[in-house]
Amino acid sequence: MSTISTALIQGWLMTAGLIVAIGAQNALVLRQGLARSHVGTVVAVCTLSDWLLIAAGVFGLGSVIQSSPRVLDVFRFGGAAFLIVYGALAARRAMTPGTTSLQAAGPAASLGATVGATLALTYLNPHVYLDTVVLLGSVGAQQPDPSARGAFAVGAGLASLMWFTALGFGASASARWLRRPGVWRGLDASVALVMFIVAAQLLLKPL
Repeated sequence: MSTISTALIQGWLMTAGLIVAIGAQNALVLRQGLARSHVGTVVAVCTLSDWLLIAAGVFGLGSVIQSSPRVLDVFRFGGAAFLIVYGALAARRAMTPGTTSLQAAGPAASLGATVGATLALTYLNPHVYLDTVVLLGSVGAQQPDPSARGAFAVGAGLASLMWFTALGFGASASARWLRRPGVWRGLDASVALVMFIVAAQLLLKPL
C-alpha cells in the first residue's frame, strides 16, 4: 500500500474514532435532524469547520501548539473543564424522570439562530481544538511529505463529512425510535460517562 493511501486511511480512522462521542455539537445535529430543521446547513457548518481546523492543524498549527507547553495546558485544562460541565449537565438530564432534552420540541429556531448555535458549540469548545488541531494536526504533521499530509487531511475530512451527514439525516429517518424519552435518558447517561472519561484522560495524561 502506498504512503498516500496509508495516510488517507489513517486520517479517516483516527477522525472516526475521535468524532463519534456524542458531545454538545453532535447533540445539536441530532436535534436538528429530529426537527427536520436546517439539517443541511448544520451538517455543512460542522463539516466545513472540521475541515478548516484539521487543515490548520495538519499544515502547521498542530506542531506549533505541541511545541508550546503553556498553550497545550490551556487546551488541556480548558477542554477538561468544558467536558466536566457538559457531562454534569448530561448526567442531570439522565437522572430527571420524563426528560426529553434532546427531542425536537417547540417552534424551530431561525436559520441565523441555528447557525449561531452551531458555530458557538464548535468554536467555543476547547475539546474540538484538541481533537482537530492538536491531536489530528500533530499526527498529520508527522507524515513524511506534503502529499501524505494532504491525504491524511482528506481522509480526516471525509470521515467528518460521513459522520455529520449520517447523524443529521439519519436522525430524521429514525425519528420514531429516537423520540422516546427513555432513549434520550440513556444517551445522556452515555454522554456523561464519555465526557467524564475523556476529561479524566486529559487531566491525568499529558498530551
